[in-house]
Parts: sequence; C-alpha cells; structure tokens
Amino acid sequence: MAVEDEYEGKPDRLAERLAEVDEELAERRAATLRQGLEDYDLDAEDAALLAGIQRGEDGIEYLPALPVVAIVGRPNVGKSALVNRILGRREAVVEDTPGVTRDRVTYKAEWNDRRFSLVDTGGWEPDAKGIDKSVALQSEVAIDLADAIIFVVDAMVGATATDEHVVKLLRKTDKPVFLVANKIDDARHEPEAYALWNLGLGEPHPISAIHGRGVADLLDAILAKLPEVSAVAKHEIGGPRRVAIIGRPNVGKSSLLNKAAGEERVVVNELAGTTRDPVDEVVELGGKMWTLVDTAGIRRRVHMQQGADFYASLRTSAALEKAEVAIVVLDVSQPISEQDIRIIDLVLESGRALVLAFNKWDELLEDDRKGGDRRRMLEREIEQDLAHVAWAPRINISAKTGRHLEKLVPALETALESWDQRIPTGKFNAFLSELVAEHPHPLRGGKQPRILFGTQAGTRPPTFVLFTTGFLDPGYRRFVQRRLRELWGFEGTPIVINMRVRERRQKS
Repeated sequence: MAVEDEYEGKPDRLAERLAEVDEELAERRAATLRQGLEDYDLDAEDAALLAGIQRGEDGIEYLPALPVVAIVGRPNVGKSALVNRILGRREAVVEDTPGVTRDRVTYKAEWNDRRFSLVDTGGWEPDAKGIDKSVALQSEVAIDLADAIIFVVDAMVGATATDEHVVKLLRKTDKPVFLVANKIDDARHEPEAYALWNLGLGEPHPISAIHGRGVADLLDAILAKLPEVSAVAKHEIGGPRRVAIIGRPNVGKSSLLNKAAGEERVVVNELAGTTRDPVDEVVELGGKMWTLVDTAGIRRRVHMQQGADFYASLRTSAALEKAEVAIVVLDVSQPISEQDIRIIDLVLESGRALVLAFNKWDELLEDDRKGGDRRRMLEREIEQDLAHVAWAPRINISAKTGRHLEKLVPALETALESWDQRIPTGKFNAFLSELVAEHPHPLRGGKQPRILFGTQAGTRPPTFVLFTTGFLDPGYRRFVQRRLRELWGFEGTPIVINMRVRERRQKS
C-alpha cells in the first residue's frame, strides 16, 4: 500500500489547528527550529538557502519593447541560415527544401550589447495559392510589425520576378530596408552582389549566411538605424505572461491561437504538423496582453525523425522552457494517448504551470445527441490517465467556434497565481509540525526520520526544502504535497519538494 494511502480517509484537524496559530507565533517557532539546525552539519549551499529565506517574492519586470527586425524574401534564399548566424545557434529550421519556414517566428538577438527581436518569415510568393498564399500574408504582416527590414536575395541566382514583387511591397514602407545579397562566399563573387543595385533599394550588403562573411558589417549598419525602443511592438517579454500552446499534431493548437488572436496569425491546414516553428504572438485576452507561443506538434519517436520535423520537436521543448504556463490541448474526439500523457509530463518536468484544454467539445456534444458514449469514456480516461494532474484547471472548448474561450483567461490567471504563490516560513513550519504530529512518518528499519525545518526556497514552480534526519519515503512526500494543495490551493502548478538529510554535528 502506498504511504499516502495510509492516511486516506483519516480525519484530522490540521486546517483548524493552523488557523489558531497567528503569524507572530509561527515566526517565533520557526526561528527556534532554524536555530536548532546549528547542531547539524550544514554546507555552504545550506547556509545560502537559509540566508535567502528573508528575500521577498520575485517581482515581474516590465521592459520596454525591443526593436523588431524582420527578415523577408522568397523561399530558399537563406533567411533561416541568416537567423541562425545572427543568433549564433541553430534555432531556425534550415532544410534544402523551399518553404520549410511557414510562419512568422520571433527570436531574441543581441549584437554589441544591444538586444532586438528578430522575425523570420515564410517565403513570399506574389501569386501563391493555398498554403503559400497564407505564407505570403505572414511576410506582409511581419513588414507591418517591424522597425527595420532585411530583404534577402540569392545573389548567385540574381533578382527574379518574385524579388521584383517584394521590392514593390518594400517601397511602400518608410522603414529602413537592408538589401542583403546572400551566398557571396568569397571576394570573387562580389560582382554578383553589385548587380542588385538596380533594384533601387540602395547599396546591397554582400554576405554569406552559412560562413558568416559580411554579417557583422550588416548588423553594424542595421543597429545604426534601429531605434532603442520599438515603435511597433506592444510589450517585451517580462510584460505579457508567456503561454505555450502544446499538444500532439492536429489537435487544434493553431486554431486556438488564431481564435484567441481574432485573426489568422498561424497557417492552419488539414495536414498534420503544418506548424513547424514556434510563433510568438502578443494578443489581448480578457482585457490583458498575453504572449502566446504556438509550437510545432510533438510527434512520437522523435529520434526516428529526419529534417525539419526533428528540429521542430526539439524547439517545442525549448519553447516550453521559455514559457511560464502551458496549455496542453487534447482532442476529446480521440482517446487520451500515451503521447498526450508524455506531453503533460514534459510540462511537469519543465516546472511550468499547466492548464488542460479539452478541444473539439462541440463534436462530443454532437456524439451525445446521437446517443454515443464518448463522454463517458473520456471521463474514465481522465480519471485513470490524468490523476497525477488532477490539480490542473480544465476547460472544455471548441477552438474553431470559440466556444468557452472566455474561460481560458481565468484558468491561466489561476495557474500563474499558484505558480507565483509563496507560503511564509513560519506558516510552513507550523504546517509541518501539525502534520507530523497528526501523521508521523512510518518507522523504517527501526528509525523514524524527522523533519527538522522547512522553507520555501523559491516560486515558479513553488519549491520547498525539508531539512531531515533521514530520507522521507516518496509516498510520504506525495502526502505532504497533497495536504499542501488541500490547504493552500496551488491549482495549476506542480509542487517540488526537495530533501536535505543532515546528521547531528559531532561534539569535539
């Protein structure tokens, strides 16, 4: 029997007892317990942790919006390679297939101690049909939302009819435009760049995105004309809370982002896995600004993948790391799969707050009307497969129609508030004392580990450290977590409990 099960159904007066302990008394008791730790062997890390108990909660920093540089051009001219060169790391998908980058993708870049946002776009095609037409629209929007534009041309191919169309688009803007002649790998090829003068966009900048040649001079020229604060971006990261929308392919993540944004921001196509790059969008929901990150669909057996999908899957995890809260989108028309559970576990491993969005609820209602049993089966699946995240807010939505989308913001706010929640040290130790008095840890090998002192070491997620005389059973730690949730809520956030087993100092 699991240790936490030993206490199921056993009534206690923990809540009432804690209500009777005033904060001043709790702090005095905690100070005494803290003093008692001096009798134990503590290391430098312990000392630093204990010294930090008095620090206040981390405030959210609101920064001025970074200037935005958009990279545009027709497919396969090397835009993503240039992004990677500027960032100094492999972020953008690079593949020798035109049109791999399909959406606007925002990265944070830095050059000579100046930070700016870099927007990669899908290839611009003037007569594009279907999905390519959507990609062209993304480029036009990126130009509207940029403070400066890099227009990339393949110098070895020369200006094409498509490039001429892009030039017409760029001439309409009064923003600084930097014409980049890419694939100039050495000085012998530079005459190819000068042939681009006739585009009428000023001096071409000869570069090699792959080898880095000329990129430093290009960045110097851009920063000379880039404003310190963006004239077009709404807020920098640190202002709007960051939400990662994740889930397996084709569950409706992009539809959810588009509905939330009130316009088509992301390419939506029936082809599973259409979205390959994380697309950061600042949107207004519930009267507040939010940064939504729509991520590539996570596929199974990532090690078996090749090319663009493989890197997109890796970036999904990276996007989760940059987010504060994740909305895991689940398709209620299909059984909850191992893949869904693995994605939820990724959120738990990353320590991010969590909201579960059960999408395509209108299809479930239709199934109900026809006498189907999908809803009953779903309830059983949730009970069996999602018991370990029973604390996560659940919303039932239809991303396509916008059904119950208004419930999204309260769920996100609840999860983030819990993610930031802090319990005062005095109250936490009063909780531990009362809990252990009511439910002592079972004897193990004739010994009973004691909790000497506890503190909340951090938030985001709430992380607690227990100084103990021996290892606490995993089941007992889960029991402590459960009681913490019952008393303080923590709805929508994982809780981390770490132990520091310390021995009594030997008297000399």
